[in-house]
This record gives sequence, structure tokens and C-alpha cells, in this order.
Amino acid sequence: MKTHEVYFDHLGVKPFENLIMESGISKTFVLCDQITAELCLPVLKELVDLREFTLILIPTGESHKTIDTCNIVWELLTKVNADRKALLINLGGGVLTDLGGFAASCYKRGIRFVNIPTTLLAMVDASTGGKTGVDFGSFKNQIGVFSAPEFTWVHSIFLKSLPQNQIRSGAAEMIKHGLIYDSKHFDEVISNFSDLTSLISDSVSIKQAVVAQDPTEKGLRKILNFGHTLGHAIESFYLKTSSSLLHGEAIAVGMILEAHLSHRRIGLSHEDLATITNHIHSLYDLPKINPADYQAIIELTKQDKKNEHGSVRFVGIEQIGKAAYDIPLAVEDVLEAFSYYKEVTL
Repeated sequence: MKTHEVYFDHLGVKPFENLIMESGISKTFVLCDQITAELCLPVLKELVDLREFTLILIPTGESHKTIDTCNIVWELLTKVNADRKALLINLGGGVLTDLGGFAASCYKRGIRFVNIPTTLLAMVDASTGGKTGVDFGSFKNQIGVFSAPEFTWVHSIFLKSLPQNQIRSGAAEMIKHGLIYDSKHFDEVISNFSDLTSLISDSVSIKQAVVAQDPTEKGLRKILNFGHTLGHAIESFYLKTSSSLLHGEAIAVGMILEAHLSHRRIGLSHEDLATITNHIHSLYDLPKINPADYQAIIELTKQDKKNEHGSVRFVGIEQIGKAAYDIPLAVEDVLEAFSYYKEVTL
């Protein structure tokens, strides 16, 4: 998988305009959902000269991150005879950049695409690194491919339209980047939680540094999944029950649980566990999880993409800023982590 550039704010204007004016581009398409078509597409038109393009509109929300929604994209591309020189611009949050990248990568075995993330979560995580995909039933990102965009253009102007719960959701991934790779970044995100704009590029740089060493997640890149083994299972469980829980909120829960697992399994100090727990608890309105649901959540971890030979694996933290991966997950340890989480959220 090729690496790709990430441009920030006004530095993305020239590369974007150069790309859409290339003689090799046959047709340009912009993929939006209802929200980004209304709030973000007009902003993009003010930033750059989009010239002629075709809008592809898909439904909003995680529940529509499916193959059925990809069919909407593929049907329109096919209807207007889009060829392999077409360009797809994905303008939206993580659901849209994941799905758009996957749809572009599969159409006629691959057309070029650009990600323009409009949520903090997508800016610091989903739109970079080359992971694309859709959910399958209630299983997160079960179907997908590694495929890099031409580039990602991160512009903080889109954050102005975001509600606070979406900002908090994205910040969870920034906290994760600090916990796995850079303790200073963790401290800065926590202390500047009300104004994260200046830290976005630092967070992206951490992810890019990890991905560059392991593009297709054979080893080191797995550390980017800290908080996700249980976090994704919790998010999937809430999707099945139609309850409202954003991705970053689920990952915040997952980080507390997996920090406790790290304390038990690989020696994370009690002080670091308390620091992680207290900071996350102070920043998020954490959901209370019914003990009757523990087993169903544990069952969902069996679908985690880091698992090997039937063994559920998780990413642990040896200390703040240093992670370890491929740690086997025992059910009894998860139950103790849930008990710890219940105590700290009373």
C-alpha cells in the first residue's frame, strides 16, 4: 500500500486544485451525506474552485455504513459511465471516508479518491492510514481493504459546525495516540481539551509515523487499536440495541477497560491506571453497562480483527506513551475489568 500525504488548512488548496485540473481525471464526484452536503459542501466550494462535479448523496449515520450504501455509490458511477480515471472526493466524517474509500477501491478494481474529513474523529484517525471498509451486521469494519487516498486534506474550518459530543468523540483517538506513543501528547490533549485545534497535526503525525512502519497491520500498527478490542465490541453491542453511543465514547470506555487489563497483565502501574481512568472519566459522560450484558459484549470480541487462531488479542499499555500488542485476552480478566469500570462510574 502506498503512503499518502496529509495537508493541513490552506496548504491543501493547491494540491487539491492541481489534482482536479489534471488532464488524466475524466470525471469528478463528491460523496456526501445529508449533513455534509448542507453544511460542508458550501464551505469546500468557497475554499476551492471545484469546477464540474457530480454529487453522490448517501444517508447519514453508522447504521448506513453498509454494502447497501456502497451500492448507491456504485449504481450512480455506473449510470453516468464513470471510468477508471474518475476521481471520488469523500467529504464527511469517519463513516463516509471509510465507506467512500472502500467504494472507490472496489469500483472497476479501483479509482482514485481524496479524503476531506469534516469531524475531529475523521481528521485524526479515520481519514488517514489507508483503512477502508463497511460494517457487516453489527460487526464494525468487518468488510474492507487497505487502500490509500491520493491525499487527505484536513481543514479545521469544518470543526466550526460540529457539536461538542462529536468533538469529544474525536478527542478519544487523540488521547489514544498519546497513551500508545507519546506521553507528552497525552498531557497536552488533556490540558487543552477545550481547544484541540493546534494538536490535530501532532496527533496525525503520530498515526502516520506508526503506519509508515507497518502499513498493513502485521505488527506495530496494531497499537493503534488500544481501547478498540472492547471498545468496538461495546459499540457493536449498542448498535444492536439501537442505543446512542458515538465511536469515541465507546473507545473511551474501552481505554479504561484495557488500561485495567494492562495493569493486571503487563504491569501498568497503579498510578498510571489511575491517571488514565480519572482523566477519561472527567472528560466523558461514561455509560453505565449492565452486568447482564457483559457476556454478550465479550462474545463480540471474537470478531476483532487482531485475533489469531481463535485467540482474542488486545493492545496493552506498559506505561503512558508505550504500548504492547498481541496480548491474549482471558474472560476472567475482562470480567474483573468490567467490575473496575463499574466501581469508577458509580
